[in-house]
Amino acid sequence: MRFTKITSALTITLALIAGVVIGAIGHAVHAQTKPPVYMIGNIEVTNDEAYSKEYLPLARKSILEHGGVYVAAGKGIALDGEKPKGRLVILRWESMDKLMAWFNSPEYQAAHKIGEKYAKYNRMAVDGVESK
Repeated sequence: MRFTKITSALTITLALIAGVVIGAIGHAVHAQTKPPVYMIGNIEVTNDEAYSKEYLPLARKSILEHGGVYVAAGKGIALDGEKPKGRLVILRWESMDKLMAWFNSPEYQAAHKIGEKYAKYNRMAVDGVESK
């Protein structure tokens, strides 16, 4: 009988400790998750055919290889203010460091030199916000 009481107390204690540890791990993982970073570009293309054939394949490849994700791309519309002057693109990155690593990479810089012949770039980066 005494053995049963000790075993039950030990089982309850171990279950409580396991619950606390699992809860702490879950909280730590959630606390470490940072919102992504977004790059928004307004690109005025002056030569669609050359831009699409020479620049885009190289740029897309470098973006994907460096962890970028396409969120939106296209002409876009103005809800107020001036209409976009060109194509709009929104890319998502895990962090500003990852975005900058892509932007400064030799692969992208080579593609960008080609792209500058056929387009004007206006790009910004912004931190995402945590949604609850």
